[in-house]
Amino acid sequence: MNNEDYEFERVIETEEQLESIIGQPSELVNNKVISILDQNCSKFIANSPFLVISSSDESGFCDVSPRGDQTGFVEVLSEKKLIIPERPGNKRMDTMRNILSNPRVGLIFFIPGLGETLRVNGKATLVTDEDLLEKMAVRGKKPLVGIGVEVEECYIHCAKAFKRSGLWNPDSWLDKDLLPSAAKMIYEHAKLPGTSVESIQARLAKSYAQKLY
Repeated sequence: MNNEDYEFERVIETEEQLESIIGQPSELVNNKVISILDQNCSKFIANSPFLVISSSDESGFCDVSPRGDQTGFVEVLSEKKLIIPERPGNKRMDTMRNILSNPRVGLIFFIPGLGETLRVNGKATLVTDEDLLEKMAVRGKKPLVGIGVEVEECYIHCAKAFKRSGLWNPDSWLDKDLLPSAAKMIYEHAKLPGTSVESIQARLAKSYAQKLY
């Protein structure tokens, strides 16, 4: 890998330039966005075990973070509101810190094997309502916090990216021996004395076995 910074020679600086290259969306695309969680969106969310949530702080620094649990772990409270349980993690709290300074978030819901995804945009709030948290308990352990989202936009996103990537096709998956090692990456990035790839792998395995909820 070349360590020298690459300088882009030609960049797009206006929407007019962008549209002249990409073109205009179709009438169908322009009209598919709705502002509520109708029965179709609610059914999609009820069948989704995984989502990603994007957020940014007051300065615009961005973060995208995964959330996953048993199918339907996100609860639709009304046509305008949903809540996501915040399960135990690494305690960096990037998403939640961002929400405190900038409530705007974007969600993408996934259903394994389905190419289309559901996109939801809106305003987020950190929620500690006991009755809601109790409903989201798993194995007797309730989340300490929920991320409530007031829906502003939602729409289906087409399957082109999944079809191009072959993400759901096992024939396209790498052999396990060729997959990146998270333990090795953490070891080389953190550079903590007294650690090794093996010790970090053991720490990860223990966390996955004992600290999911």
